[in-house]
Amino acid sequence: MIKKVLATLALSVGTLAVASSAFADYPERNIQGIIQWGAGGATDNVARSLTPHVEEALGTSIILNNRPGGTGVIGMNSVMQQPANGYTVLYGAENPQLYPIMGLADFDYSAMTPINVIGQGLVVIAAPADSQFDNFKELLNYAHKNPGKLRMGGTGAGGLPSTVLAMVNSVDSLDVRNVTFGGDGPGITAMLGNHIDFMPLSLAAAQDQIPAGRLKGLAVFSKEKIEELPNTPPITQALPRIESYLPWGPFWAVAVREGTPDAIVKTLSKAYEKGVANEQFQTFLTENGAKPLNLQGEKAEEFLNRWQSVTAWALQKADAAKISPQDVGIPKP
Repeated sequence: MIKKVLATLALSVGTLAVASSAFADYPERNIQGIIQWGAGGATDNVARSLTPHVEEALGTSIILNNRPGGTGVIGMNSVMQQPANGYTVLYGAENPQLYPIMGLADFDYSAMTPINVIGQGLVVIAAPADSQFDNFKELLNYAHKNPGKLRMGGTGAGGLPSTVLAMVNSVDSLDVRNVTFGGDGPGITAMLGNHIDFMPLSLAAAQDQIPAGRLKGLAVFSKEKIEELPNTPPITQALPRIESYLPWGPFWAVAVREGTPDAIVKTLSKAYEKGVANEQFQTFLTENGAKPLNLQGEKAEEFLNRWQSVTAWALQKADAAKISPQDVGIPKP
C-alpha cells in the first residue's frame, strides 16, 4: 500500500515537473492574435502598432487575424473556443462589457483573463469633408427638423457609435438611420464615399483623416477642445447637459481564455506590459489622443468593472439597454 502511494506521489511530482517545464518554455510556437474588429479601425490600428514590441519581448511571432462581426462577439467567442494554453489572444475593445445588457451574449470580459488594458481613447463625431454641417450643433438642428433622414455609421448594438448615440438621446433627441459596418475602418471608407452622413469614431481611427482634409470633425466627445483636433469643438458646446457623462471613451484590451495557466498569464502580462511601455508605442497612443493605461491583474479588473458600471447604467438611463444592468448583476457606480 505504501509503495502504491509513493508511486502515485512520484508520478504526480513528475507530471507537475513536466508541466512546469512546458510552461517555462512558453512560447514554443507562434501565437494567434484575434482582432475583434475590422481592418483600418482603432482596435486594428492599436493591435498592429503594439504587437511588434510584444513579439520582441516574447521572442516569437503573433499572427494577427481580423474576426469582425456581431459587435465583436464573433472574435471574442472564437478565442473562448480555443484551448486555454496562451496560444490564442484576443485584441478587444470596450464592447464586451455591454454584451449582457444589449442581449448580444451572456458573457463579458469576466469570462476571460485580462492580460493588459492598453489605453483609453477619445471619441470624435466625424462627417465627410464636404458635409453641409460644420459642427455638431448644425447637424443636431437639421436632425430636429428632418427626423430619420440622416444616415449614421454604426458598428451594431453596444458598439461605440450606438453608445454615443444613446448618451446624446438621453439629453436630447437625435433620430437617425443606422447603417452598420464591421468596424471603424469600413465606416470611414463609407464616409469618404459619401454613403453616410456622420459617424462617432475613436480618435485613433479618424485623427489622420481629419487634419488631411478627408473627413471633417464636428465635435469631440469631451468637455473642452483637445490638442490633437484644435479646430473641432467639444460636444458640450452643442449639448451642455451631456457633461454629466464626461469624461468617457473607448478602451483597448488583451485577454486570453479563462483557465489559462498562471505561469503563461504571467509571461504574457510581462511581455504586454513591456510592449505598451515602449516609447514608440506610447508616442502612437498620445499622438492619437489616447491615454496610456498599461494595467494588469487586479488593476485591470477594477478598470473593466468600473467602466462597465458607469456605461451600462448610463445606457439604462437613456432607455437604450435591452436588459437592466441590475438583472445581470452590474452594480450602480
